[in-house]
Amino acid sequence: MSLVATKPTPRTRAAIGALTGARWFVASIAGLLATSIAAAGSWIPSLWGDEAASVMSAERSLPSLAGMLGHVDAVHGTYYLGLHWWIRVFGTSPFALRFPSAVAVGLATAAVVVVAWRLEGRRMAIIAGAVCVILPRVTYMGEEARSYAFSAAAAAWLTALLIEILHRREVRMRWWVAYGAVLAVGTYFFLYVALFAAVHAVILASVRARRSTLIGWGAAVAGAALASVPLGLVGLIERNQISYLAMSEQVTLPTLFDALWFGTWWVAAGAWALIVVAVVVAWRRRRGEIRATADPAPWIAKRGLPTLEGVAIAWLVVPTGILITAHAVIPDFTARYVSFCAPAAAILIACGIRALADRRRWAGIAAGSLIVALIVPVYIGQRTPYAKNDSDWAQVSAEIGANAHPGDGVIFDESVRPSWRPRLALHTYPAGFAGLTDVTLDVPFTQNDTWHDRAYSVAQADERNRLVGIERVWLVEFAATPSTPDSWGLDTLEREGFVQTGTRIATHRELIIELER
Repeated sequence: MSLVATKPTPRTRAAIGALTGARWFVASIAGLLATSIAAAGSWIPSLWGDEAASVMSAERSLPSLAGMLGHVDAVHGTYYLGLHWWIRVFGTSPFALRFPSAVAVGLATAAVVVVAWRLEGRRMAIIAGAVCVILPRVTYMGEEARSYAFSAAAAAWLTALLIEILHRREVRMRWWVAYGAVLAVGTYFFLYVALFAAVHAVILASVRARRSTLIGWGAAVAGAALASVPLGLVGLIERNQISYLAMSEQVTLPTLFDALWFGTWWVAAGAWALIVVAVVVAWRRRRGEIRATADPAPWIAKRGLPTLEGVAIAWLVVPTGILITAHAVIPDFTARYVSFCAPAAAILIACGIRALADRRRWAGIAAGSLIVALIVPVYIGQRTPYAKNDSDWAQVSAEIGANAHPGDGVIFDESVRPSWRPRLALHTYPAGFAGLTDVTLDVPFTQNDTWHDRAYSVAQADERNRLVGIERVWLVEFAATPSTPDSWGLDTLEREGFVQTGTRIATHRELIIELER
């Protein structure tokens, strides 16, 4: 990075303007394409437990939402607040709920193009953007009503800002203000975005950044940290909310190999092979340059700037490594928590494709075509009715709506964990339950200090005369497999004079039983 300022000529200014315009044009096209691909078919999969938490939180009044966030989910509060205002305008259809995430992955993809163009030029930017558009983790979080796509957008643009700052001889305060603001806002959307301070510390160390740059960066990070203190404190208080992560093994070989960003083992095999190619070729090329020029910079930096591979490696490895290491002490990791590293994986895959193409053009084309061919079935699978954690609540609502009559009662299996309960079909797809009596409801979620309803058992509901006047009941049981449905509440109903009519409707993960007195 030159420290000598030169006055640009009118011709130079025109060339720079054209280059900048082309970069933003390509970034915009890539972003729009990513949004379109993520949004396509996003209404098909049934909403699932995490998305139920999103829509039910967003449907609350602001005082009710604030009360809930004081007990649970404060780390998602910014996303819930934004979704609250969004659904007031666009409603709560699956497409409407998920579309903001599609826009967010478009923003993340645009930032990938900007970063790659700034460090490696147009060709690399186009390849990186194309890979990011179709990467399974990107297309998955782009069709999910959660904050992960926004965390990826924040991480990507934060990195783009840092790269832009490193390219500038003089950095005005507004650049550091923007950097600190994006870091703080990103952290409020998803707490672990704060880890990008560590990612960027590694990048700055690799380029031996100037003292003025380090001071500006340190001030921006300190400001963002100060602004994020309230969220961090509340998150610490509510940490038991994710204690369930300790009940199952989160760090496994299949998780690390394919679940983080690639979806299936066959995509992961191709992706990791290209990532290895990218790293090895970059290391060998940079080592040769260091020997030829006696440049003392590490192999992930060059002439005072990070290499694209160096940026992507830090982006991919640092947050993931910190969370996995910390998971040995506190339950803080599951695969979707590092969704914001997906753009880095896309960049490294693109670098691998480019490295092969530099040696044999046909090899690069073949590698790119193979990755696309491997990903297409995954993309199609993401847009099937039960793609989200096997959720079938749209089907449950449709079956109830087609068979039940106004005045009938409906009872939901309450024996499974809150995010799997069939009751959530009532809140995610309410049309099928119109006119029915929720027999076991105790405290509606809007009046509760957690995100879901509180319900009675069937016996408790009967003690409170909730079955009086109801002649037909639809019992919705959770079924881990079609042959092993639960029987929660069935004995109590039969003791109260209800008998099964013989109508038993098996959905993908539930069993609906009709009972009459």
